[in-house]
Amino acid sequence: MRLTLRQLIIAALLGALVVVLELLGIGRIPMPTGVAATILHIPAILGGILEGPLVGALVGFFFGLFSFLRPSSPIFSDPLVAFLPRLFIGVVAYYIYRALGETRLSVAVAAVGGTLTNTVGVLGLILLRGYLPLKAVLAIAATHGIPEIVVSVIIVTPVALALRRYPRTA
Repeated sequence: MRLTLRQLIIAALLGALVVVLELLGIGRIPMPTGVAATILHIPAILGGILEGPLVGALVGFFFGLFSFLRPSSPIFSDPLVAFLPRLFIGVVAYYIYRALGETRLSVAVAAVGGTLTNTVGVLGLILLRGYLPLKAVLAIAATHGIPEIVVSVIIVTPVALALRRYPRTA
């Protein structure tokens, strides 16, 4: 599978957005639980919706890379936890968006699906690898997952709908 010039540029721009959000410290929102809620998954969702699963996976790779290089918790020093779920955020978002048709609702549902991919994937691996017990994982899912879903839908829906209006020339 090859990337078009447009897809390469979009992947680079959204990957750079992940880097900027992380380096400026605004990509992770500190929570009272001691674990940060993230918005770094949003560029991967946008990449998947706008340019397909490969772009979504590439942008997710940038998210995983920063989770690994600058872990918000020692758990993310595990490359499996840091990378694997992040590679699928944009992929899942793309396939949900395409399966439901290219509508406002499908963008919102894709944002939910991409966010859940991150939350369920990361927390599932944390549980499976024995880093936290089920009770803690469920608490984090409730306190972080729900706000992340809401923020994702609020940001992804208008941005994706606005960017879809630009014609594909490359």
